[in-house]
Amino acid sequence: MSAYTITIDGGTTNTRCILWDDRRIKTGEAKREVGVRNTAIDGNNSRLKHAVKECLEQLLRDTSISYDDISHIIASGMITSDVGIVEVPHLTAPAGLTEIAAATEAITLPEICPLPIHFIPGIKNSDGQITFDNYEAMDIMRGEETESLAIIHTCHRGTPLLLVLPGSHNKFVSVDKDGRITGCLTSISGELLASITNDTILAKSVGRSFVKAEDYDRDWLLLGYSSAKKAGLGRACFSGRILSLFKEKNPSKIANYVLGAVLQGDITAVKNSQAVRLTNDTQVVICGKAPLNLALKDIFQAEDLFAHVTVFEPDNGFSASALGAYLVAEKMRLL
Repeated sequence: MSAYTITIDGGTTNTRCILWDDRRIKTGEAKREVGVRNTAIDGNNSRLKHAVKECLEQLLRDTSISYDDISHIIASGMITSDVGIVEVPHLTAPAGLTEIAAATEAITLPEICPLPIHFIPGIKNSDGQITFDNYEAMDIMRGEETESLAIIHTCHRGTPLLLVLPGSHNKFVSVDKDGRITGCLTSISGELLASITNDTILAKSVGRSFVKAEDYDRDWLLLGYSSAKKAGLGRACFSGRILSLFKEKNPSKIANYVLGAVLQGDITAVKNSQAVRLTNDTQVVICGKAPLNLALKDIFQAEDLFAHVTVFEPDNGFSASALGAYLVAEKMRLL
């Protein structure tokens, strides 16, 4: 029996392939700085296909094995979108490991490799027509479903969860007591923060820099959060300039303030959006790195919205997307 599985994580700017043995141990990795962004720019996916082919061949070469030793090649992320390699329709929530594994599509692409590649579908919140009455409840994910599966596998203890996946697009994923994804909520907070930090009048005030882990300041973060909650993001940001001119010259303090102001909208969304399904016993699990995970934890705790808020801190080298894809491959063997 073939002993290895290869997972492919295809994102916007990078493609990464990981080789796993049958003990869930990572034994090799290959990466290329090519993603679906290149498909959008080039108008075709030739460069993306070539990057996947190179990564796969590098893994085999580096570990002195052949395709005969591979049981599954399984791909997730934006690589399954209309600007990826193969577009796979979104699966409709609720969906857990069993549903995702059953909906995964095996497609042979001889220009990439001789084995079929199993493409994991993304998930959408609902099916049917989008109207002005229901559009806000709609959301989609591609890639975060595999990250979520890994975190559910690690953290789920039979109670509903809200998984927080920070990034350029912050993702909030609701999970029911049975470990199924019931919906997600996406914001562009990371992009807003980047724009405010680099392309507005606040750029000088924050030194054109984001908050570093060692400079994280809870008090300044919550000050910005409170200001945005009272007066809105635009006014809160300009008040950050006022603070930098007349109160505090340290750019990192103002950067903490702006971070809190930007994140305030996400908390309003979590409280009021119909996109995620929350219950009284929902527990929050925040992923990602400091300082963003710490900032979100402090804000959630300050708002006292949930009884339990924890930060998921994986070991070095842990890839949630790769582990989630591997769990799908394991499940597929049993279906």
